[in-house]
Amino acid sequence: MKPTLLVMAAGMGSRYGGLKQIDPVGPAGETIIDYSIFDAIRAGFGKVVFIIRRDIEADFREVFISKLEKHIEVDYVFQELDKLPVGFSVPEGRVKPWGTGHAILMAAEKIREPFAAINADDFYGAGAFQVMAQYLGSLTGKNQDEYAMVGYDLVNTMSEFGAVSRGICTRDADGWLSEVIERTKIQFTPQGIADIQENIDPLPLRKDEIVSMNFWGFTPDFFRKAEPSFAEFLKENGSNLKSEFYIPFVVDQMIKTKQAKVKVLQSHDRWFGVTYKEDKPLVVKKLVELMQEGTYPGKLWQ
Repeated sequence: MKPTLLVMAAGMGSRYGGLKQIDPVGPAGETIIDYSIFDAIRAGFGKVVFIIRRDIEADFREVFISKLEKHIEVDYVFQELDKLPVGFSVPEGRVKPWGTGHAILMAAEKIREPFAAINADDFYGAGAFQVMAQYLGSLTGKNQDEYAMVGYDLVNTMSEFGAVSRGICTRDADGWLSEVIERTKIQFTPQGIADIQENIDPLPLRKDEIVSMNFWGFTPDFFRKAEPSFAEFLKENGSNLKSEFYIPFVVDQMIKTKQAKVKVLQSHDRWFGVTYKEDKPLVVKKLVELMQEGTYPGKLWQ
């Protein structure tokens, strides 16, 4: 059974200043999502499911669905604020999505096979899709609790134009993830890379820290285990209008309670994305270079 690619494209894009999921960056007007889908198809993924918001549905269908359905099975779901466990409701004033962990739960009815979950606005590189597809393809009914993630060197994921959020990871001697801690304001400083939070001293970080870029590999078993974790999150943080239920938080809980194991599939490639508008020229430049090297054709969807 071919794995599915789940693309999280419901982000508000507030720091970037627009709907960055459909912003063209490739030589022929391709978006970063186009490159991810292209790499996924080459790696052996058989279906793609998008997580979007209702207010961008028309734009999304026009830009992606009609184009991609010629090459791979395509479906989509909505991340909606009021899609919550029984007994919970949206607090007054809440407009921010509930986070990546909640986004994945929206696809529970669409996925029955091992799947990878990625951000729509991140370029991961062809190698990441290949190692993930190989891992997911090796899973059997006996190891449904053995997940995976592609880890990157922190220095290869930074933006020169502002702070970024990264899941800092540690792994054991056998390559299994032992802990992931979300650091939400990582940036370059005169002393090096550090997590800069208000009212506390900067936390220095190594350049080669393994970080999660939200490239995860799961089995459908994940949905069943994540649902009660989200309910517990809402009990403790639901009244906070800016709280988010992050995938690294869910995974870390599962590891500590021995509900799951996560294999770290490390990549030393350069990750890049468009967190800020100033990031776009660098992304455009890198994609042209990859085309010139022969990694990608001049037009992805011939």
